[in-house]
Amino acid sequence: MDFQNNPYMSLSGISAEELSMLQQGTAGLTDDQKKHFFMIYSSKRRTPQEVLIYTLLGFGFVAGVQRFMLGQIGMGLLFFFTGGFCLIGTIIDLVNHKKLALEYNQKMAFESFQLSKFGN
Repeated sequence: MDFQNNPYMSLSGISAEELSMLQQGTAGLTDDQKKHFFMIYSSKRRTPQEVLIYTLLGFGFVAGVQRFMLGQIGMGLLFFFTGGFCLIGTIIDLVNHKKLALEYNQKMAFESFQLSKFGN
């Protein structure tokens, strides 16, 4: 799998930490498994900018929408019914949007790895 040496660089908003995690995680895969992994992961991945935009929506419209997008249904409901913990939780999510995206992407990378490793 040689998409100009590194296909992960084509992912928008990728950080050095995420890139390193992906390279280490897929080191033992065959080229076909890496292609399968890339297809799955790129469809599930969230950029920090997406998390930031959805968090900003929490101020004006629906508090907690960023948590729903990240698959954290319980926290999303809690944010929704408490107004983002009276906006304090929403402000914290604004500050930590990159960390939230990285944690979500790590989970999706592990899930994608499992699907590509054992799916072929």
